[in-house]
Amino acid sequence: MNQMQFPPLDADNKASSSSSQDASASFHVDFARVKESMHNAISMNKIEILDAALDDFSEGYFGLSNENRRVLLLTLATQYDLNRKQVRELMKQYLGLDLPNGDESVENTHEGEGSFSSFYRIERNLRHSLKPMYEVLFERLNTHPGGLRFLSIMRADILSFLADENIASIRALDSYLKEKLITWLSPANLQLHNITWDDPASLLEKIVAYEAVHPISNLLDLKRRLGIGRRCFGYLHPAIPEEPLIFIEVALMKNVAQTIQEVLWDEPPMPESEATCALFYSISSTQPGLSGINLGKFLIKRVIDVVRRDMPKISTFATLSPIPGYMQWLLAKLASIERCDSTFRENLLKPEEETALLGAAKEYTTGKNGMEVMCNLLSSSSHDWTKSDELSLFLKAPLMRLCARYLLEEKKRGKALDSVGNFHLQNGAMVGRINWMADRSEKGLKQSAGIMVNYIYKVENIEENAHSYFSEGQIQASDEVRTYV
Repeated sequence: MNQMQFPPLDADNKASSSSSQDASASFHVDFARVKESMHNAISMNKIEILDAALDDFSEGYFGLSNENRRVLLLTLATQYDLNRKQVRELMKQYLGLDLPNGDESVENTHEGEGSFSSFYRIERNLRHSLKPMYEVLFERLNTHPGGLRFLSIMRADILSFLADENIASIRALDSYLKEKLITWLSPANLQLHNITWDDPASLLEKIVAYEAVHPISNLLDLKRRLGIGRRCFGYLHPAIPEEPLIFIEVALMKNVAQTIQEVLWDEPPMPESEATCALFYSISSTQPGLSGINLGKFLIKRVIDVVRRDMPKISTFATLSPIPGYMQWLLAKLASIERCDSTFRENLLKPEEETALLGAAKEYTTGKNGMEVMCNLLSSSSHDWTKSDELSLFLKAPLMRLCARYLLEEKKRGKALDSVGNFHLQNGAMVGRINWMADRSEKGLKQSAGIMVNYIYKVENIEENAHSYFSEGQIQASDEVRTYV
């Protein structure tokens, strides 16, 4: 453990990117050869030749430039798609069949078997013809050593290319691969692992590198997160050993924490025997290629089951979650209101809030009305408003009220606009409490003016909450939160 190195995440990413670019520049790979190995991996059947073709393809793929990867994936999506002429011909044959006369129940009798044999035959052929040829490549890679990790990297490239250009064939390729990954990464195929300080350094380094919510600053910070009063659970797959696909960090506490400071830095942690609450304060995915595959839902439910079994005194399960989209939404809202005609302008501030804010902000900024002043204060990178007790006091009421509105009422396609909120709500949680100045870090102030939210997982209501949210977009919230709106 003493030999572990923890470079800053940004520097690590830049070094990785630079190394990748150098490798691409210094190691030219023949595109045609990689394309041929991909074809062989799809078309060959002899095991010994097939394994070599899969190795050649995966190794060659990593040597391609980003542009050549894009061309190769476009080739895979278009030239190895399903045979639509064959599908159309089978559909014509199917539609040309006449259903046997009489009661439809004849299908279930021995006599009806012969009448329906043509239907069964064409349906079987249709099912086969509706599978694209690239399914063979995905299936073979999945059973090949290192293949699942390769497929995850390939899908990360697909998602990157789709972000630049929304090509229908690539989108279909992504959809098909995503469905396959969902099947292969079902909870039955994953191992829940309690990550501890005694785990191999290679695994612990992954936790440090991939922690996405609250970066781990040093070995002491890592040891604390894996020590007394803390837990870290990860989902591992046998094909990707010693690298959790996703992991969650848990604090065992007496009460639901209101600030991230008390979770990460307050000393000492309370005795575990006194804990009545399991607080989920960070959940991070390690594989960009698994985006959109909700492993977190199963992980949270599994961890709840494990904690309830091992620590019966714990009865409360909650999160302390960031609100990553709040400031972006609010600043855009304030800017759009300023552009509106006064007749249709919505005032986000109550009269008494606007008066107080205009008076307290004179030393920091100017504006023709309270909303412009608030916009100027919140958009400043120096966050000067946090250094004034008076300004903070006058901003608290409108910011908390508007945060509740953002979490409960602002939606996209019928679901919560906030990405973290949508994640927990679709998993069956409810909005329990909004916490003022819960994260005073630069990131926390920029994302949400330092506000964080507790989502509560009431075990007896999880399935009901998830169903009502999925089917009707209903967001369950405590009375305390609803008083804001």
